[in-house]
This record gives sequence, C-alpha cells and structure tokens, in this order.
Amino acid sequence: MNTRRALRQALVALVVLNLLLSFGNAWPTLWPRPEARLSIDLAAVVLGLSLLSLHGPLRRATVVWTSAVLATCVLLHYLNVTVPAVLGRRLDLYWDGQHAWEVLKMGAASPSAMKFVGVAVIVALAIAALYRLIRRGVATLAESLQSPRLRTGLVAASTAVLGAGLLAPQGLPALQHAFAPSVGTLVAEQARLLHRAHDASDDEHLLGASPAFDGTLGALAGADVVIVFAEAYGTVTLDNPDLSSDLAASRQRLADAIDASGRRVLSARLISPTFGGGSWLAHAELLSGLDMRDPNDYRLLLKTQRPTLVSHFAAHGYRTVGWMPGIQRPWPEGRFYGFDRIADADGIGYRGPLFGYWRIPDQASMAQLQAQELGPQRDDARRPRLVVFPTVSTHAPFRPLAPYVTDWTAVLGADAYDSPDAVAARQVPASWDDPVPAYLSAVRYQFEWLAGWLSAHAPADAVVIVVGDHQPMGTVTGPDADWDVPMHVITGNAVLLDRLAALGFQPGLEPDRPALGRMASITSRLVEIFAGE
Repeated sequence: MNTRRALRQALVALVVLNLLLSFGNAWPTLWPRPEARLSIDLAAVVLGLSLLSLHGPLRRATVVWTSAVLATCVLLHYLNVTVPAVLGRRLDLYWDGQHAWEVLKMGAASPSAMKFVGVAVIVALAIAALYRLIRRGVATLAESLQSPRLRTGLVAASTAVLGAGLLAPQGLPALQHAFAPSVGTLVAEQARLLHRAHDASDDEHLLGASPAFDGTLGALAGADVVIVFAEAYGTVTLDNPDLSSDLAASRQRLADAIDASGRRVLSARLISPTFGGGSWLAHAELLSGLDMRDPNDYRLLLKTQRPTLVSHFAAHGYRTVGWMPGIQRPWPEGRFYGFDRIADADGIGYRGPLFGYWRIPDQASMAQLQAQELGPQRDDARRPRLVVFPTVSTHAPFRPLAPYVTDWTAVLGADAYDSPDAVAARQVPASWDDPVPAYLSAVRYQFEWLAGWLSAHAPADAVVIVVGDHQPMGTVTGPDADWDVPMHVITGNAVLLDRLAALGFQPGLEPDRPALGRMASITSRLVEIFAGE
C-alpha cells in the first residue's frame, strides 16, 4: 500500500473512531451530539497499536480485542456524558447499577411497554453495528500502520495528543475543553468508588456525632406530626421562570387552602444530600441529622443504633408510622428506624387500579393514611402520630398520573378510579426525552391533593412538614442546577411559627435564597423547636 492511500484510510478511520469517543449529550434527550473534541483514550490506543506494529503486521486477535475494548469505551463514554445530563450528578456505577433493573422495570411498566421492548431490541442491534463499525476502523488502521512513515507520524501525533490531554486538567483550563472526558479517568474513578464501597470501615465514628435528641415535645401539645417527603420537589420549581410561572396558580390555591384552614405556612430552602434520585439518602439525613452525601455512610448508619426523629418521638409516647407506598419489595432497612408500623405498597390498603410502576396515586395513599391513622377521634387511647410519608406521584417518569378526585371517600374503594378520565390517564405514556410537561402536571397534582387534604381532612392541630427530597432529574432542571429543596411547615401553632421565623423560615410557599444549610443541619433545630419551654 502506498503512503498516500494509507494516510487517507488512516485519517478516515481516526475521524470515525474519534467521533465515537468524543460526542456530548444533546440535552435534554438521551441522544449523543457530535462535538469537535479529541479523545485521549483513542490516542492511547493508536499509540499502542503503532508500537505493536513495529514487530510486524498486527494479528487478527489484536484487531478483535482492540475493537472490543474500543466498543466498550464508546458505551462507557455514552454513560459518562449522558448520566450527568439526565440525572444532574456524576455517575456511580456501583450504587447506580444496583437500581438499574428497577429503572428498566419503570419503563416496562408504562403503557408503552412494547415500545420499551422495541427500543431494547434496537439498542442491541445498534451495539452489534457499533462493534462492526469499530472493527472495520481498527482493521483499516492496522493495515495503514504497515507504512513506516505513517507509523512514525501516528506515534508522534498520538503522543502529542495524549500528553496535552493529560496535562490540560493540571493547569491548562483553556485547552481542557479541546478534549473529551476520558474513559480511562472514568474507570479509575469508578474503581476508587468500588474499592471504597467494599472496603469501607464499619467504624461508627466515621458518621460523626449525632444531634442531641433531648428535651421534650412540649411545644407540640400532643399534635400529630406528618412529614411528607415530596418526591423530586426541588427549588427548580421556584427558580426556573417558566416552571414557576406554570405552577403559580396551583401553588396559590394551596396557599389559599392553608389560610382558609386556619393555618399558616413558613418555608425555607435546604441543601439535599442527593440529586435526581437516591431519595433514601435525604430521608435518612433529615431523620438522623447526619450527613448522607456518601451512600457508604447510609449503609453504615443502618448498622448502628443511632437516634432519629422517629426514636425521639417514640420515646415521648408517639405512635410512629412509616407510610411507604413506594416500597414494593422487602425493606429490611426499615428496621433501623423502628417504626411502630411500616405500611408498604401492599400494606396501606389501596384496592384501586395501578398507575404505572409506582401503582398508587398520592391522594389515595393520603386518604388511606387519614382513614387508618389520622382520622380516628382523639381520646386517651389514641396516641398522637408521627408519620413519615414519601410520595411517589412526582417520581420519574411522572406518568401515568391519576386525576384529582374531589370525593376523598371515593378513592378508598376498589372502584377508586373507574371514571373515563382516570381510565384514559392510565394509558398516557411516559416521555423520557421531554419530561418537563409531565413533571409540571405531577407537581400541580401534588399541590392539589395537599390543598384538598388540608382543607377538609387533616387533623386541626396537625403539624405538617412538606420537604422535597431532591431536585428532579437533570432533563428537568437543566445543567448546573443547585441541590436545594423547599421545606414548608404548615401549622396553626403560634409557638412553633414564632420559633421557625426566628430560625429564618419565611412566610408563604416561595422561600428566597440562600438555603438555611444542609438538610442534616435542620434536624437538631426541629428538636429544639418542638421542645417545651
């Protein structure tokens, strides 16, 4: 092969392979977007092939294995650029991978399940085609490397690209954008995270000191306390002008319902330990008062007997209830909290039709909670309740979404959602590529059922805490969103309201920046606020 032809073939192969290892994400979709960047991973592979070719033509096995490695690199690169764009946070293959099957089931549970299966088949075929394309490129490159002059040039070029790419993060930020995120760096980071997860010490002192869960609950005067962890309810609903405007009317109706019920609402911003998922980290952080940003700390916490708000309330005579409609499988972690009752998806009493993967509409869950735990007339035998209720209707993929039912008793029976509107709602497919409209509908629904419950059903003296567990996924928030979530405390207790205001909580449902602090920091303050004089 003459040098000129070898050069042309090598350039075509390198351009194609580089495009496969340097694309970005076409936010807010799952699709890749071509970018004019260089791949240092490809430079390393080319350098290695060039040096191997010094000993003669590359073997077929070398071409096969190199193609397999590069195909794997392309898939890892896709995850590396897509997961942060979709979730809004970095990829952790160990922890995120444990929930991958549930995410797949989420997609399969939608009315478009057959479409989901079709997509899976297309993905499998695409991976096979990807491998064939890469193998063709590697084989062409291997053939071109038989030209000594071209081989010398590729050694020099790949060494220069590799050296510049490795040096750029060390002090050349202007040059850094010229290089695609490195798969090698990703693999090293994931190996570090995996090692930490498996070899993390069980030394309880790594968690730091727990808040002092002392004092009484005198300021509550025996009132029920309901902590609603509002799934994926983040401050993007306040800070994004388009989202805030769309939600303004339903948010105002909730505010009006609170006022009409004789209560007031004070709000603040908190910094969640997680983003786009991992709700249990936020639940654990608020309930324990410990930093849960590292999933390893969460795992360690469950092995301890650390006090929590749940144990604190139980020690003062409260019946503690974990109202968990999102739990659809055994939940041994629940033993850590020590709830008097844990009601999962099969245990809350819902008998109506299923709405997608998450099955139970939040209004129906709250109606069952009201009927079983909050509604019975208060007397000497009726202990006050602490309820922890993580919602699900605002969980991705946000559809199908049940319609709001004005007659709350109607959602208690098997015919809860037999209306034509409800039947049609169950057939609405999820949209992973354009989730914002569905997210807005879900948040409006959340405001609506909260308003309905507070207006006519909630115990008159109840203290209701509504707190977002984390921001929604990155395809809703956009890039570079903060990790802030709203917290609303709804009560008619003047003592609590005064103490919250002194802490920095603001009137209404739209707290201004900045955040009061991390979610863990508010736990001890709540203990103080709930205490008697």
